[in-house]
Amino acid sequence: MASSIHDFKNVFFIGVAGVGMSAIAQYLSGIGKNVSGSDRYFKEGEFNETKEKLEAEGIKCFLQNGDGITNETGLVVVSTAIEDTVFEVQKAKQLNIPIIKRSELLAIIAESKKTIAVGGTSGKSTTSAMLFDILDHAGLQPSIISGAGLVSIIKEGKIGNAKVGAGDWLVIEADESDGSIVQYHSEIGLLLNVDKDHQEIDELMSIFTTFKNNSKKFIVNQANALAKQLSQNIKNDFSSDENSDAGYIAKNFKQEGFNIQYSILNVQFSMNTIGHYNMENALAAVAVANQIGVDLQTCATVLKTYEGIYRRNQVLGNKNGVWVIDDYAHNPVKCASAIRACQPVAEKVVAWFQPHGYGPTRFLRNDFVKEISEALRPQDEIWMSEIFYAGGTAVKDISANDLINDIKALGKNAFFVEDRDQFVKTVRPHLSGNSVLILMGARDPSLETFAKKVFEKL
Repeated sequence: MASSIHDFKNVFFIGVAGVGMSAIAQYLSGIGKNVSGSDRYFKEGEFNETKEKLEAEGIKCFLQNGDGITNETGLVVVSTAIEDTVFEVQKAKQLNIPIIKRSELLAIIAESKKTIAVGGTSGKSTTSAMLFDILDHAGLQPSIISGAGLVSIIKEGKIGNAKVGAGDWLVIEADESDGSIVQYHSEIGLLLNVDKDHQEIDELMSIFTTFKNNSKKFIVNQANALAKQLSQNIKNDFSSDENSDAGYIAKNFKQEGFNIQYSILNVQFSMNTIGHYNMENALAAVAVANQIGVDLQTCATVLKTYEGIYRRNQVLGNKNGVWVIDDYAHNPVKCASAIRACQPVAEKVVAWFQPHGYGPTRFLRNDFVKEISEALRPQDEIWMSEIFYAGGTAVKDISANDLINDIKALGKNAFFVEDRDQFVKTVRPHLSGNSVLILMGARDPSLETFAKKVFEKL
């Protein structure tokens, strides 16, 4: 089994089009490995944008039929979503080819660089992108393996979730949802927040404690009550609480439309994005960058032109006085924060959410109801369509309509439209001239297309 980045040359990814898998595949191709892969979304004679971009990076793509796995294959990579019953996994076993999980391979890659691992239940992709942009513009030539495409890299015609730089630093997302975060031994561990998401709080705290213990330097958000408990040195930490003793404090936050402004240690920052939470993400990135030698004024200059990432506060445009925003928000705190971030933009916010997975929705039902209800102003609305089901064994004993009825019972404006294709027709009378329509959801690869269709039909 591979234990070093030097232990293999020919590597095959099962499910290579997934955002986590494609990022590592591109990174390995960028450092000279022979990379290939398959995906169930690749169809004979059918255009696939991800496939085209992977092949442009020298990654050979196959249908998920086993043809890509041969005696020449030195390592097969699978994600947690790939079950042992998949034909290609069976073929790899028959050929005695080592099989490794994506997270294990990312841990091996992390050992080969000075790695900054970004952890927390919210904001990992955004903070990673901001930090990468700062280090890149500062001339440190960093690398990144991310869970979302950076607009700055997408503009180069790439997927945008990975880039190989010549410098020593590598920025990665450390994912707590599958527990893989405990595998990384990073130069710097960054903890943004701890909120109930995929696991109970006790389990999350245990995971993040191991993350801390495995990091040479550990930097936390002092404004988050649970993250604060894991501080290693408060002078390395950051906070949006102006009374904090953290070394990096953001002050004087204000949002005007799609622009936020704040100061850090008397340096003024301005960014073309929305939300208090994006200030916290930027503050985290600045705290790390400054501690590895980038001055605050350089950070401010870079963030002023920060272009964002795929499906995070992604503004699709304005039609008939309605701003349409596509967002990846999918846990209770993220959904509530995304709604609040839109409120300074317009008089009314209409939010649509597609929960994913019956198990996660059942687990987080009360939290969704509480967080979303508290975020809604009297004039705002929450809409939901039925839970996204990705296949597999699941007990379908809950509906998104259950959450809607719970929110209604609290006196909020809540509506259920089971089939999302009926959403635009149903919601149109609710959209006045001065409104924001925010579309939220994750895991469903068709959400980007859905958002664009909603904007077209308005």
